[in-house]
Amino acid sequence: MATKRKTHDDSHAWLGKKIPALKVTLQNGETSALKSILNEDGWNVLYFYPRDNTPGCTQEAKDFQKSLRKFSNRAITIVGVSPDSPTSHVKFIKKLGLKFSLIADEDKALCEKMGTWQKKKFMGREFMGVVRSTFLCKGHKVVRVWQPVKVKDHVLNVLDSVEELS
Repeated sequence: MATKRKTHDDSHAWLGKKIPALKVTLQNGETSALKSILNEDGWNVLYFYPRDNTPGCTQEAKDFQKSLRKFSNRAITIVGVSPDSPTSHVKFIKKLGLKFSLIADEDKALCEKMGTWQKKKFMGREFMGVVRSTFLCKGHKVVRVWQPVKVKDHVLNVLDSVEELS
């Protein structure tokens, strides 16, 4: 097991609950049930990030991509979620060479449902936005939550959690 890193949130409201039965739009513009794009019996990582092509979001996506083989070897499905459009997601995927799906949550329905759309503060200004968050699911049940996420070492922390819970 890797070095101990920041732990998950054991008090999050979604722990132990099933992911919502919502329709989502993927980067290719197709609409699908969220549950149908996730591994029904295996592990799933549903990570929420504020915006394509921003420094932290780009690094997080690169980190997931860099570790994709480790996730794939454990049959873990990775899906990213942000309020960006399918067009933005396609460009982001091509730019970074991502091999996992991104959900275009333009109406913020999934973000709101999962509690990642929250009031944020930056330079004295308050606004609504996505709080970087990750939900680790076994099948469709949430078993671990990180919120807010610090990008550094986060992907390794997620992998450690799968090892610990397996």
